[in-house]
Amino acid sequence: MLFQESETVEFKEVVVDDIKKEIIAFANCDGGKLYIGIRDDGTVAGLDHPDSVSLQISNMVRDAIKPDVTMFLHYKTIKEDGKEIVEVDVQRGTDRPYYLAKKGMRPEGVYVRPATDTAIRRMIKETDGDRFEAMRCLNQELTFEAAEKEFALRKVEFGAWQKRTLKLIDQDNLYSNLGLLLSDQCVHTIKVAVFQGTDQTIFKDRREFTGSLMQQMNEVYDFIDFRNQTRATIERLLRIDVRDYPEIAVREALLNLLVHRDYSFSASALISIYADRIEFVSIGGLMPGIDLEDIMVGISVCRNQDLANVFYRLHLIEAYGTGMGKIMRAYEGMEEKPSIETTKNAFKIILPNINAKYETGKFSAPKAESITSSAVGAEKILSDEARVLEYVGAHGAITRNDVIELLKVSASTASRVIRKMVRSNLLEQNGKARNTNYTVINNKNGVQ
Repeated sequence: MLFQESETVEFKEVVVDDIKKEIIAFANCDGGKLYIGIRDDGTVAGLDHPDSVSLQISNMVRDAIKPDVTMFLHYKTIKEDGKEIVEVDVQRGTDRPYYLAKKGMRPEGVYVRPATDTAIRRMIKETDGDRFEAMRCLNQELTFEAAEKEFALRKVEFGAWQKRTLKLIDQDNLYSNLGLLLSDQCVHTIKVAVFQGTDQTIFKDRREFTGSLMQQMNEVYDFIDFRNQTRATIERLLRIDVRDYPEIAVREALLNLLVHRDYSFSASALISIYADRIEFVSIGGLMPGIDLEDIMVGISVCRNQDLANVFYRLHLIEAYGTGMGKIMRAYEGMEEKPSIETTKNAFKIILPNINAKYETGKFSAPKAESITSSAVGAEKILSDEARVLEYVGAHGAITRNDVIELLKVSASTASRVIRKMVRSNLLEQNGKARNTNYTVINNKNGVQ
């Protein structure tokens, strides 16, 4: 009998390494049959030990192909022209795409017609559904240095078991796109631009932040915080320091941008800093069935549920739907309020600069009691310094690690608070490197 090759039939005279590619292609498409012991021209060569050939192929694919495809392979020994051959019946797999483990889930490791990133993503979507964060990641060579630091800072375990529980790793021990977002190889970025005036005519500075979302979160916040100036006013004997933007409002707007962004789009999230406002533009509009009024009363349908759960575990967010309320409360007593604009594919939060409006003479400064009663500016700044001074009074000295723990902030923010207090002659540095601590200057000099 003369056999003939087709889209679903392949011949191999003996077991060769290319068999793995054929099996992957069949499992990724509509299945097919692989015959061992038949020449390319369709004539039967036969096998001396067909059972050993079946075992050899089974062992070959078990370790070389990911995810596990063995359950979709069925072996049968048949006789043709008095000779024995092996038929390998490959069924369409349910965990597509299948790929060579040593090459990864990339076009060179995934065999399908055609083998492109688009085709691979289509297979993942068909298998895993539409939710981006739950889909298997194309890159399985991920590292988590930045995420590990953030988890350690917040005293949250981040081992293999936690990665699985948090859904960074799926049931097949493969990284999900959530794993990609938290990894050092994250391909999504945030672009931040600083403009001289109230439009985009003149750039003062611009940066693109890359890496793990944990790294982007900290670096972007520090970039904004460095430019968040403080304006001092005097009300009778009371000095009031007010920052351009309430820290809590900046924090919540940034977290909203990270957690609710639609990561199925490759475009960068955008933050624009003008003289009179900051705009946070997140890719992805409102979720279906939700409108602005729902957002303002605290209703939230989270686009990235697993990512939000990670941020919740790290105590970065308290609960869904509370962020906008915090932003609005941060501007209590202020003339201008934050605003929101939405399109089909974008969500923008606009934070007005508190100080810009009365520096231009358009408005008078808010009354002292309005400022100090709101969760913004002066109260936050003064409370941080007061808490540090209170700690020094109780313990005699303070270190940077003490400040991190006391204020629940990052190392860079703690360093910035300390430097400010040193420049203001509230603290004095003692020692160097690991032995550095800070004391109150007046206490050291014996002044009460």
